[in-house]
This record gives sequence, C-alpha cells and structure tokens, in this order.
Amino acid sequence: MASLTSTPAASPTPAASVPLAWTRRDIEQRLGFRGARFTRVNNWLTIIMASVLTVAFYAALSLFPGTYISNMFTLRGPTQYAAVFLTSWSLSILLIKWRKLKLQQQALRYDVIPPAHDFVLSAATVDQVVERVYATVDDPKHFVLFNRIMIALSNLRNLGRVSDVDDILRSQADHEGSIMETSYAVLRGFVWAIPVLGFIGTVLGLSDAIGGFGKVLSSESEIGEIASSLRGVTSGLATAFETTLVALIAALGIQMLLIFLKKSEEEFLDACAEYCLRNVVGRLRIMPFEKVD
Repeated sequence: MASLTSTPAASPTPAASVPLAWTRRDIEQRLGFRGARFTRVNNWLTIIMASVLTVAFYAALSLFPGTYISNMFTLRGPTQYAAVFLTSWSLSILLIKWRKLKLQQQALRYDVIPPAHDFVLSAATVDQVVERVYATVDDPKHFVLFNRIMIALSNLRNLGRVSDVDDILRSQADHEGSIMETSYAVLRGFVWAIPVLGFIGTVLGLSDAIGGFGKVLSSESEIGEIASSLRGVTSGLATAFETTLVALIAALGIQMLLIFLKKSEEEFLDACAEYCLRNVVGRLRIMPFEKVD
C-alpha cells in the first residue's frame, strides 16, 4: 500500500459517471448560471426571475382593466410596483433555495463509508472512503455533507484522539450554520423593506387626501361640485390603506415561507451532524503508531 501523508486531492469526477452530479443537477447550473455554493443563490438569476414575474403579473392584470385588484396595483402610486418587484424577488430566492436544499438532502441517502461491519476508519483506510465519495459526487465541496466529511478526513493523520475529529466536525457544522444564516440576510431585509414601502405609500396617499380635502374646503363651489371633488380625496385614502394592506400581506407570506424553509434547512444540518457522528466518528479508530506501507 502506498504511503499516506494526506487525503488524496482527487480531481472532480465527470458528472456523467456519478449518481449525484452537482454540475448537472444544481438548478442554477441547469439554467446556465454559475451555481452558488450549498444553498446560497445566484443574485443575478433571482433578479432576472423577479423581473419576469413582475412583468408577467402586470401583464395578467392588464387583461382585467378597471377591476378592484387591477386598480389596487396600478392606480395606487409607485410604491406598489416596488413592493411587487421585491415580493417577486423574495419568492425567486425562496424557490431557488428550496430546489438547492432538495439536492443537498439527497446526499444523506448515500453511504460513503464501506458497510462491512469489520471496517475501521483510520489513516490506513482513508483512501477507500475518498474513492467512494468521488464515486458518488462529482465535486464534494459543493455538498454540505461530503465537504464536512472530506475536511475531517484531510486532518485525520494529524489527530491523536477520536474526540479531535468530533471537534473538527462540530466546528465545520457551526461554520455551515453561519453560512445558512447569512444566506437569509437578503430575505430578512426584504421582509423589513416591503412593509416600509407600504407605509411610504400610506403617507403619500394621506398627503394627497389631506391636500385635496383642504382645497375642497377652501373653495366656494356649490355643494354638487364639492361632492364631486371629494371623490378625488377618497382615492387618496384608498391609496393610503391599500398600499399598506398589500405590503403587510406580502411580508407575512414571505416570512411564513422563510420560516418553513429555514426550519427544513436546520433539520438538514442536524441530519448531517447525525450522519457524521454515526458513520465517521462511530467507525473511527485513531492509531498513531500505525505504519502505512
């Protein structure tokens, strides 16, 4: 057996020859964009998706001119357009993250540790595990689970206790948890920004309504003319309340979807930790005086 000094730096396996190919199955890669790592998203792709969704939404509204819904989104000032775009952007991010999470979860189905009961993971058997990893995925660094395993294996020769490997896995798990939290930063910003847009629309609508009402009171017109002028005032009030209504409903929906998706991602990270504990730490034997021929 060849001398083992570190985990072999195997090159990425061709995507066509492995069952779990990131380059072939990642949603961003399939759409022709550079795939972001793990469950992060490509911002350019989500911006384009948001633009398409916004245009499609208003194109659909144009088929029903004069209706309550159409007027709510087209006659209530510029903040409605911004709110629809940010909502579409948020939904695009959630959709891409959900698809990427589904791909990451599939890694849990594969057992890269030889199933034989007498197999012991040590510095002498690292090559076997690495070969099984590269027979499963084209590039392990794009998968949370396999990246965590490869990092632990690459440090195996320098460790003196099983608990050291466990510490490395826990440290990597904390790092991946931080990456997950960061990936939701834009969404949390949108959940904050959309209601703010609604409140801005409310202020603009109330300003128009109050200004119009002041003009009506200062005029010396007949009662019929005053009543007609008040219709313009009520349109300003409609803008004030409907912009807030749309923004709050959109923010609530996005927040609920975010909570469910984040919960699924946290459960996935917990499953990865359990997988490593059972299949790596549980099968590991540190033998510092072992000689590898």
